[in-house]
Amino acid sequence: MHLLIPHASALGDICAHALGELPLPRLAELLGLLKPVGAPLGGDEYAPNTPFELTLAALRGAAPGPVPTAAWLAQEQGQDGTLAWALLTPIHLSVGTDQVTALAPDALNLDLSESRAIFESLAELWPEGEGWRAHWAGATQWLVAHPSFAGVQSASLDRVVARSVEPWMPEARVLRTFQNEIQMLLHRNPLIEAREARGVLSPNSAWISGCGIASGGPLPADVVVDDRLRAPLTQGDWAAWAEAWRALDTGPVSEALALAKAARPVRLTLCGERFAQTFSLPERNGLQRLWQGLMPPRANTAEILGGL
Repeated sequence: MHLLIPHASALGDICAHALGELPLPRLAELLGLLKPVGAPLGGDEYAPNTPFELTLAALRGAAPGPVPTAAWLAQEQGQDGTLAWALLTPIHLSVGTDQVTALAPDALNLDLSESRAIFESLAELWPEGEGWRAHWAGATQWLVAHPSFAGVQSASLDRVVARSVEPWMPEARVLRTFQNEIQMLLHRNPLIEAREARGVLSPNSAWISGCGIASGGPLPADVVVDDRLRAPLTQGDWAAWAEAWRALDTGPVSEALALAKAARPVRLTLCGERFAQTFSLPERNGLQRLWQGLMPPRANTAEILGGL
């Protein structure tokens, strides 16, 4: 089992305080048995790709460069991964006095039919006759492919949600132009006007991420990705985030701990904003297993998670 937990931590005093108040006894015991494997991935909270995405790329054996998360999603949807895909996420950009903030996509409450209708209303931006391919993958997952997206760097959606978009705006001209065209069509879209007339939040932009052509293979069969921490963290709901961590501790983490105690192969990867660190169970002799059974070692979870 290789348990992969994204959004395990975040920068800032609020998260540090939450971790200090958060008892995670099974994680503490598990980390006491496991040892770090290699150097952590990542290192810069301003890097376009998150440590979680870098971990996925490493596990897949992807080529160096921008992480093609859109193409991997396209493959899962039965699309051609050899095309250069980009993921469009409908969002609302909230204009304040000193910054423009990207609200979480879930705040739009787009139902499937309405999302598909809005997606199809933008079809003039991706004409098949000019080498475009488009695929609606979900309410907040729109996929488009074009050769111009190959090798283009774009910031992960997780970098921008609930933050100022200014540091994360795409540098590549093809992406800036494409995003502007989307915003213009949404601005005068009857479907958006109908939503606004109902007084509901509407998408006024789409975030472009995960550009590129699929590389590498599938994730190893033993990898279990549990992303239940993502929604509360990106929404800034720290009480819900802590509750999700407690559920993880009594669920998948407890399962991994049982395997570790039985000397079964176990790996754990914790992903924060700067780093992703993998831990694994080292070889232990009979005496070490006996001693650890009598006096289980426990790690400082707040310290380890806070360092991510």
